[in-house]
Amino acid sequence: MIEHMINSRRSAASFTIDGAILGYLERTRSGRSRSERVNELLRRGIEQEQSEALAREAADFFAAAGQEESAERKAFAKASRRSVIRDEE
Repeated sequence: MIEHMINSRRSAASFTIDGAILGYLERTRSGRSRSERVNELLRRGIEQEQSEALAREAADFFAAAGQEESAERKAFAKASRRSVIRDEE
């Protein structure tokens, strides 16, 4: 998804940025423009946020699957016990 954002057209926007963040941008831009550095950091932040969202989605999926498996295991164990009891009779 981020690739689409990289190839999209650029547009000017106005944002208010904390002074500490501006200072960090100045210290870490390594000859790039502030805009390039901001875009780089935003892309990295977006990728991280998307990765975290996917991890949460996977955790939710596997938690639900685990609950379903647990219910199936319990049903199988109950049926097995009934079968063993019938065989003993």
